[in-house]
Amino acid sequence: MSEVNFVRNLTGKELVVFGLSLMAPITIFTTFGIASEVTDSRVPLAYLFAALALSLTGYCYAQMVKAFPISGSAYSYVHRAVNSKVGFLVGWALLTSYALLPMVNYLVAAIFLHSILPQIPYGFWIILLIVLNTLINIKGTKMASWVNSLLLIYSFLVVVIFSLLSIRYVLASNEVSSLFTLTPILGSGFEMSMIMAGASLLCFSYLGFDSITTLAEEVVEPKKTIPRAIYTIIAIGTFTFVVVSYLGTLVQPNYRNFSNLDSAAVELVTMVGGNLFVSFFLAGTLIGCFASGLASQASASRVLYAMGRDNMLPKVFAKLSPKYKTPVFNLLLIAAISLLSFVLTLTLATSFINFGALIAFLFVNVSVVFHYYVKNNKRSFGATIKYLLIPSLGALFIIYLLFKLDSISIIFGIVWGSLGVCYLIYLVKFKGMSTINLKFSEEG
Repeated sequence: MSEVNFVRNLTGKELVVFGLSLMAPITIFTTFGIASEVTDSRVPLAYLFAALALSLTGYCYAQMVKAFPISGSAYSYVHRAVNSKVGFLVGWALLTSYALLPMVNYLVAAIFLHSILPQIPYGFWIILLIVLNTLINIKGTKMASWVNSLLLIYSFLVVVIFSLLSIRYVLASNEVSSLFTLTPILGSGFEMSMIMAGASLLCFSYLGFDSITTLAEEVVEPKKTIPRAIYTIIAIGTFTFVVVSYLGTLVQPNYRNFSNLDSAAVELVTMVGGNLFVSFFLAGTLIGCFASGLASQASASRVLYAMGRDNMLPKVFAKLSPKYKTPVFNLLLIAAISLLSFVLTLTLATSFINFGALIAFLFVNVSVVFHYYVKNNKRSFGATIKYLLIPSLGALFIIYLLFKLDSISIIFGIVWGSLGVCYLIYLVKFKGMSTINLKFSEEG
């Protein structure tokens, strides 16, 4: 029986849709109130700092996908550039981010749907969303990309309408010149501590640009296509975040006027568009959750596939469906994990995700240094900037974010990491893990 491989049929546009769907730009509204308090209403500037910091890590992902255009993302890069055992631990951490993110989206969506239709049990919505996302992902990335494109259009439509309504709201009682002011950016003055605190909070809005690297073996010309898509996703996300937060601050310049910072977005939307737009906005939030869950489930299944192919996990994880060319077992496993939505809280699940994402980001920066600067001896002046200075700056910022994690995230990281070390010892002592399986195609 011939070996089943992924099909290279994803284009750059489809990758951008995939990454933006997981990022879910509409989630800017979720953090707006809290970010306004942390930055003293300087949210746009905090987003710019976050974008600068995450662009360094995005650059490192782009460099590594050029070297290793394969599934697995951070796991595969560290596995091959640094060490197979370190790679396993990074992959182990990364699984908490990708595998639990669908669950968070189902949880948020189910809460929203149950509030609208309380007569329908909460658990029904969770099961329905899990089944729909899993079936779409089993059919393949082309199907998932088509669905995500439709969902993303709606999300951006919400953003555009909010922006237009905000402009109308500001102009209703002010001059045109009031639209162009530095107040939402600098406030009463520049305070680095507040801006950095805000940036550390808002960096998590960018989670998603990295997810497209998990699909490398399904992309046409991945060495060219994926780096371009990474930069495009970060650029579109930054533009959206800065513009919406700028206009939101013009509408409500003082965060103290919000009655509840957690629901500040609903208050903001009500101010500019009334109850009709609130309904449109809440539907967009629901759609964003569904699209993000769809993309993150696909990403998690590819990381599991890469780890199974490298003998880090049982071989069943490295099996593709002959019919659909997708890792069906992995997708079903992620669906099963998503059932934790019935018992885990949103706060706890989010803490798990933040830990895994930051560990992956940190070691992707490190892998660039190991692969290019150390192993391949690229040490000219230009190469030193590209393969040592930029990755080091990116790594330092991620370390700063790691220290900003809450205690729940840190405790979970220690426990989950300890389990990973125990499993790694088992692989080394009882399975004799010492080689790297390089069964992948770089065609296209």
